[in-house]
Amino acid sequence: MTVTESPGSAGARSAGPNAQEIMAGDGVAPPATLRVQSQVDMGNSDIPVERYISKGFHDLEVERMWGRVWQVAAREDDLPEVGDTLVYDIADMSFVLVRVPSGEIKAFYNACLHRGTQLRSRSGFTPELRCPFHGWTWNLDGSIKTIPCEWDFAHLDRAELSLPEAKVGSWSGWVFINPDESAGSLEDYLGTFPEHFIWDLSQRYKSLHVSKLIRVNWKACLEAFMESYHVIATHPQILTYLGDANTQYDVFPGTGPGRPGWSRMNTLSGVSSPHLGRPLPPQEVLAAQLASYGVEAPPVPEGETARRVLAETTRAVFDPKPRSVPGEKLSDSEAIDNILYYIFPNFQPWGGMSPINYRFRPNGNDPDSCIMDVMLLSDYQGSEKPPSAKPIHLGFDDDWTEVEELGALAMVFNQDVGNLPRVQRGLRATKKKGVSLGTYQESRIRQIHHELDYWINRP
Repeated sequence: MTVTESPGSAGARSAGPNAQEIMAGDGVAPPATLRVQSQVDMGNSDIPVERYISKGFHDLEVERMWGRVWQVAAREDDLPEVGDTLVYDIADMSFVLVRVPSGEIKAFYNACLHRGTQLRSRSGFTPELRCPFHGWTWNLDGSIKTIPCEWDFAHLDRAELSLPEAKVGSWSGWVFINPDESAGSLEDYLGTFPEHFIWDLSQRYKSLHVSKLIRVNWKACLEAFMESYHVIATHPQILTYLGDANTQYDVFPGTGPGRPGWSRMNTLSGVSSPHLGRPLPPQEVLAAQLASYGVEAPPVPEGETARRVLAETTRAVFDPKPRSVPGEKLSDSEAIDNILYYIFPNFQPWGGMSPINYRFRPNGNDPDSCIMDVMLLSDYQGSEKPPSAKPIHLGFDDDWTEVEELGALAMVFNQDVGNLPRVQRGLRATKKKGVSLGTYQESRIRQIHHELDYWINRP
């Protein structure tokens, strides 16, 4: 792989000003992290179709990747009190996260050491971990508490009956787990990511959590949210005020074993799409974008841009500046742009003022379906953090609009997800053996498969 970190990196780009040139004209300059560019030459080979449809490849992912990587399981605020539990499932694996008496969070394999019964089938408070089948019971710290008719198990060593644990780490209020007891630290795994993701999500609370079943492979679902190339066909209503084809894509490779790297895209708002052929008048751009929020647009002063007026209008909404945002003032880009990060294998937190966070998982062992979680992290006033929202579950055929709290996002998610069952059917029907990717606009997708290759081929 060849890595370059300069504004003049080689490669084809869309017509019109790029993201850096547009941000250079902002009223409040972006933070330094958004001025960095990192392009990586990863070749242009097709991605094998079997990766999306094969049960055999899914099994490889479970054995060699899911069982060995750090992955988001919860928010720390999901388990505020001692005895609070949360069940996290990935393929055949199941873990119960517990806030233990010491105050830390542990992740136990969710299975009784007697005859394997799942200890917890749902999240919630419990004073102890008790098997519903025969009553074997563990303390919250995982040590064995009671065994009914213990006289009949004299052949077992009580000292070896503590519940097995997965490794646990945390970053910015997120709880990560790793089933591999020999894995390196979460800090090493994240690498340079925390240096670039400057927003303190621990200062926000989970105001909404929607978990949706979708008939598509988890990777195809994840990849649908990693590029703006689809906007022209999938979201044509936003071309008036979104610089889709001028999106900046950055890939930051890992620097050592078990450090997969991360990526980012920044799609600018307050500018019209290059696909429209010419820049639209600033008033038209501003009116269209604010109308999508149900707000009437103020006049754009002579010589001013829609982007700068939009940013100033948005900044007024977030006054005083939220505690989760660093620096003295909220920049234009942080206020209005679509800054989406990715941590391998399946976590996508948004930067800036967006509250959106995505997580994607296979639905059990079915390569043709997945679970998509949308979690909104919101800022709050005062010293007392509101409680973390409980998940709202949507089935395959449930509509995003059933969750009123999503507002206008529901229509956008419907457009995105509406394509995905057709993607999976097409992948199964195609005669072509591989999926072709754009060199730049889909570079973040290619990175996923480079990282997946690393884990699949790792001894």
